[in-house]
Amino acid sequence: MSKILQGRSFYGWWIVVAAFLNLFFTTGIVYYGFPVFYPSLIDSLGFSRQQATAGIFFGFVVMAPLFGLLAGALIDRVGARAVILCGIAFVGLSLVFMGIIETPRQYYMLCITEVVGYVLAGPIPNQVLIANWFRTSRGRSMGYAYLGLGLGGAVSPILIHSLIENFGWRRAFEAIGVSILAVLFPVGIWITRSTPREMGLLPDGAASDEAAGDGIEVHPVPVRMAIRTSNFWLLLVGSTLTIGAIGTVTSHFILFLNDNGYSRGWASRALSILLVSSLAGRVTVGYVADRFTRKNVMALFYLVLALAISLLFIGHNSAAVYGFAVVFGFAMGADYMLIPLVAADCFGLTSLGKLLALIIMADSLARLMAP
Repeated sequence: MSKILQGRSFYGWWIVVAAFLNLFFTTGIVYYGFPVFYPSLIDSLGFSRQQATAGIFFGFVVMAPLFGLLAGALIDRVGARAVILCGIAFVGLSLVFMGIIETPRQYYMLCITEVVGYVLAGPIPNQVLIANWFRTSRGRSMGYAYLGLGLGGAVSPILIHSLIENFGWRRAFEAIGVSILAVLFPVGIWITRSTPREMGLLPDGAASDEAAGDGIEVHPVPVRMAIRTSNFWLLLVGSTLTIGAIGTVTSHFILFLNDNGYSRGWASRALSILLVSSLAGRVTVGYVADRFTRKNVMALFYLVLALAISLLFIGHNSAAVYGFAVVFGFAMGADYMLIPLVAADCFGLTSLGKLLALIIMADSLARLMAP
């Protein structure tokens, strides 16, 4: 019983809560909810569709690779907490200033700073944060943290649409920005700690170095050595192709269903099923990954994802579409989770920030460009 209580009271679970909130706001709400603003920008400011959609894309193509590498280096040098706090400032203030834009140039500049904030406070530092605090429970804790991203993505379109309808798009931008600053800054300052050592603790709440060593930790591999290994390039190329496929399918899913004769309402419900199923995948794979060899689990879910796509060849059958949404969504949620887990298994924690920056930036570009 004492071991159970010790596990439940381990401070690392507060770190999971902090990562959950970071991903909920900076990635779930902002990244997935941003397109809801596009019609307002077009109608109110006279932007073309290309101008409205090009801002975030331009930011990712131009700035994300550079700042992704910078974020990775800073995380490994000064810790995830300082990087996350800096990113929160970029995200929150960019959204607040979005409320006063008048020209495409102002919009593009703020989109760039928004992307910088996403890189500094989004998936990369939070993955490193969880990896530092957990070893034997790393998969489960990562799954709980990533629920924030999925839940944020699920509620953001409804939330942002409601804000725009009731207060206008300018006040909606400002409200989201202020909320991010008001919630995430106190969490980062008072709760987040980069490593358990800062509090005199060991990963997973272990009582001794020997117990902490019972996990899956490997001897750390420097970046220069890691990028010369087949493991690194297999992980980078494999995850890039997979995330590119996920981005392509999700971007065109509703249009694909409309082309097959389904109504927009029916297609939206199918997309909702896909997103809800991805939440289940995020949690379930965490438990599976803590019990089996993670690279094998990754290979299994790559296979499931590919087989699910084949159901779209009979997209005229509604049962096949529902089956696709459930299976693809589940595997999609699992795939996002497995990338940092396998990277930590292969290369350790010392240079994990830099290595994840290289991998995830390639994945993000694939997600944007593949569609």
